[in-house]
Amino acid sequence: SFCSSEKCHQNVQIQPFLLPKNAIKTSKYNLFSFLPLNLFEQFSRLANAYFLFLLILQLIPQISAVPWFTTAVPLLIETVKSNMRKQYFLSLSMLREEKWMNIQVGDIIKLESNQFVPADLLLLSSSEPLNLIYVETAELDGETNLKVKQALTVTGEMGDNMDDLSAFRGELRCEPPNNRLDKFKGTLTVDGQQHGVDNDKILLRGCTVRNTEWCFGLVIFAGSDTKLMQNSGRATFKRTRIDQLMNILVLCIFGFLATICAIMTVGHAVWEVNEGSAFTAFLPRQSGVDIPLSSFYTFWSYVIVLNTVVPISLYVSVEMIRLGNSFFIDWDRKMYYPKKDTPAQARTTTLNEELGQIKYIFSDKTGTLTQNIMTFNKCSINGRNYVYQSDQKKEVDFSWNQLADPKFVFHDYSLLKTMKEGNLEAQAFFRLLALCHTVMPEEKKEGELNYQAQSPDEDALVTAARNFGFVFRSRTPESITVMEMGRKVTYELLAVLDFNNVRKRMSVIVRDPEGRMTLYCKGADTIIYERLHPSCSKLKDITTTHLNEYAGDGLRTLALAYKDLEKSYMERWLERHHEASMAIEGREDKLDVLYEDIETDLMLLGATAVEDKLQDGVPHTIEQLAKADIKIWVLTGDKQETAENIGYSCNMLREEMEIFVVTANTANEVKEELQ
Repeated sequence: SFCSSEKCHQNVQIQPFLLPKNAIKTSKYNLFSFLPLNLFEQFSRLANAYFLFLLILQLIPQISAVPWFTTAVPLLIETVKSNMRKQYFLSLSMLREEKWMNIQVGDIIKLESNQFVPADLLLLSSSEPLNLIYVETAELDGETNLKVKQALTVTGEMGDNMDDLSAFRGELRCEPPNNRLDKFKGTLTVDGQQHGVDNDKILLRGCTVRNTEWCFGLVIFAGSDTKLMQNSGRATFKRTRIDQLMNILVLCIFGFLATICAIMTVGHAVWEVNEGSAFTAFLPRQSGVDIPLSSFYTFWSYVIVLNTVVPISLYVSVEMIRLGNSFFIDWDRKMYYPKKDTPAQARTTTLNEELGQIKYIFSDKTGTLTQNIMTFNKCSINGRNYVYQSDQKKEVDFSWNQLADPKFVFHDYSLLKTMKEGNLEAQAFFRLLALCHTVMPEEKKEGELNYQAQSPDEDALVTAARNFGFVFRSRTPESITVMEMGRKVTYELLAVLDFNNVRKRMSVIVRDPEGRMTLYCKGADTIIYERLHPSCSKLKDITTTHLNEYAGDGLRTLALAYKDLEKSYMERWLERHHEASMAIEGREDKLDVLYEDIETDLMLLGATAVEDKLQDGVPHTIEQLAKADIKIWVLTGDKQETAENIGYSCNMLREEMEIFVVTANTANEVKEELQ
């Protein structure tokens, strides 16, 4: 971390209440709780508890006949070995070097490529054009694809100028600490001007900076207030079924041992009553120890003598077997992936024994069953279907387009012909794909475009528009530049209506150089259809036929629509939008009302179909799992037809199955349908 000034935490006004430093606690123990909690976990193995008890018995001279260390040594080996792991504290090189734990809210810190983000930050500036930054969020949400963040223009202008950063003053008002990774609401006031701050401008603790030389960020949440720590649950100690079984076996052995010792004690008492007095010359009784007390001592003596009945070596043997099995997993050639030189890796020795006891598998589809590599496959434009045709095996030649992606493949020449003829609907179709997205372009050399997309289907759609002559070239927070059939056009970006799981659509509002304002919208066909102008009914029926065909082929589909906007209406709407985007309380609800108001009477353009291929070996793997009587559940956001088709193609669904669909929306209704 880098601090730009001695009093950098004063760069932003902070309300006068106690804010935490960046120190966090992820260990299960503290100085006082370590011994009791650690011993509790170690002695939850009954054999360990038994040998501790035995050790205590051996310290009593009236009972013990063997030295205490014969039990203490194996017990210590068993309990101490798991506490010898090392933990490392990370530090970042700094202008003024400082430990993570000393970072405070309001500090400005510097990050470089491949460094972890140490606290929740407001991105101020970066080395990339347009103040972009690329981060990997695998530590937070498991996603390894890069996400793009962009600083506000007002802060991005400072760049890496230390004087400007040290002199930066402002007031940030935001929501209190919470665990929502995908949401952030705040306003930054600089020189009397308010600027909305959302999740696209926030770097969360746990992210990793990628492909960015440097960036500066303002600490807004530190330590326990960070979203990473807000999501941290209490660690629970888990035991495998084998461990549980061994505890049960040891209990049975305890019972057997107690029975034997009881029988021997009864025999001792009977012998002492009948014969013991005759042997007092050879074995004199201790003073004050009568037969009942002697029998009591004898019981525990037999427990010590017969302690080998309880096999502490059982646990050691099982641990060695687990370790050996983990090596077999690492060495398994069938689990080696040669394309990326990646072998299997057993990260825990306790996993192996659970593998054969699995009854249920819960999985998502995209990126797990599928490759998460999307390809633009088919499209429907103004009622005409453009697909791969058997008589057109030759790929479309895009050499006329110097900015085309050489890896893009399409087979229907009629679509290229339609574009070159200047068909207005086709041009509007690809103009929408080039404008309505959250993709960020990289162009380190002239003409060598590389798109950084948060989702691969967006990348596929923008690449398709690029190859058919509508090349998304660059963007700023206020504009988008597109090369339209060789002509450079810059659109003013008036608003972005974000996609989410409830809206199931995304829209952008742009103003072209001639001053015309247009809303472009893409989303799930059922959602778009609800918002179409009545004049689109005939085109909607034709497009629906095409969409059903695409879904039947297992393709991911989207419907595209647009709306021309009047100047007077937009002026009022933009004022309301600015007010809503500055609100801290109820921002989403206010924006949703505005979005619903403007996303009406849309004109349908067509639909897209993108293919996400199954990973190699998925059908065979699922077939083998099903033979093992493992129940498999797969989650997908696809249309019903798409989901069913993919279900059959990956052997999740089979012809002999009786398929039924639950259409209810509440728990009680679902229960009724299932019954």
